[in-house]
Amino acid sequence: MTVLVDPPLWPRHGTVWGHLVSDASYAELHAFARRAGIPRRAFDHDHYDVPVERWDDVVALGAQPVSTRDLVRRLRASGLRVTARERRV
Repeated sequence: MTVLVDPPLWPRHGTVWGHLVSDASYAELHAFARRAGIPRRAFDHDHYDVPVERWDDVVALGAQPVSTRDLVRRLRASGLRVTARERRV
């Protein structure tokens, strides 16, 4: 059971964002986000968006930094990935 975070590379709303995921369960992800003070509105189907300003905080709380490629690979392998097609349904 691991919470993963990728580098903040995605620009939006005047900052850049990374993604916080669990490779075990959504329950683990939501519990971690609560502990980190990340609001539920930051949850997007299978991940939380984390602004660059909070990245060090989530790492200090135990999120494992990984590349974006590794984050997606591990999320897919866990069965928790929500595809673009599934998001449109």
